[in-house]
Amino acid sequence: MVPEIVDIEGLATNDRRALDRVAGALERPARTLGMFHIVGHGLEPEALAQFEAAMHALFALPGAVKQRMRRSRENAWGYYDEELTKNRPDWKEVFDYGAERTPREAAATHSNGTNRWPTGEPEIRRALVRHHTECVRLGRRLLTALSVSLGFAPDRLAPFFDGDTSFVRLNRYPVCDEPAAADAPPLPDEGHLGVHPHSDAGALTILFQDSVASLQVEADGGFALIEPEAGALTVNLGDMLRVWSNDRYRSPVHRVLAQRDRERFSAPFFYNPRYDTVCAPILDGERTDPPRFRPVSWAHFRDQRSAGDFADYGDEIQIDDYLVSV
Repeated sequence: MVPEIVDIEGLATNDRRALDRVAGALERPARTLGMFHIVGHGLEPEALAQFEAAMHALFALPGAVKQRMRRSRENAWGYYDEELTKNRPDWKEVFDYGAERTPREAAATHSNGTNRWPTGEPEIRRALVRHHTECVRLGRRLLTALSVSLGFAPDRLAPFFDGDTSFVRLNRYPVCDEPAAADAPPLPDEGHLGVHPHSDAGALTILFQDSVASLQVEADGGFALIEPEAGALTVNLGDMLRVWSNDRYRSPVHRVLAQRDRERFSAPFFYNPRYDTVCAPILDGERTDPPRFRPVSWAHFRDQRSAGDFADYGDEIQIDDYLVSV
């Protein structure tokens, strides 16, 4: 499957014509698939190459070094190789990090973590931090365009992201002797998945991926393979944007295949609201449709989802739990 390719060039210039053009182009893929490729995003090829090299270098560090950066129940950022999705082990290793904090600045909670960096690797740290910074800017621009596409004021969602809790996840998917088939059911009885089916919790996700096609999105009663697009980043919408849009926009269920013959690297940036945000359907202006969701505490939702990634603490929280019965 080839998602729509949206050229977002001009968003960084605060040009209202560019904003309206991009907003118009986003409306259909946001409503139908909830996933699209973007070009004209402004992330320079050289910077992306440095970021990719840093990601490879981090995962190539000795196991003992990675274990010293291991995440914990109290701090969700760092290295981990026992990630769960839907309480099933994923075939991957990850490294999560976010905005840098001053030494005495505590994280708001375990899921809004504190960075753990490898000692003596300043180039890795520098490239990763720069990518996070650029993705925050890009996420802000995309959110503005999506707000306009929904008929809201351009800055309608911006206050929810003053002090955002966004983070980057580096993924390495090793080769797998027993990968699940591409047409396997959502939770296969045989074989492994790189990541099991899920929707992303936050507002939107900006994905950098290599050329190994493994991402699948739920569509037409099954899962369709999303082919990487050279020079493009892949964006999928998250649960909080689905709530703000009152179910007009999708937060697609997606998964990642394990591969028998090639390892894969990817890096989603999760653009997440401020920790104390309460998300509810926005029914501005003359909208009269009833709310489809009860208010969602981002703090609670994010903490529960993070805990479910770390270990099996019972059923994983889902945004459909907040749907209003009709």
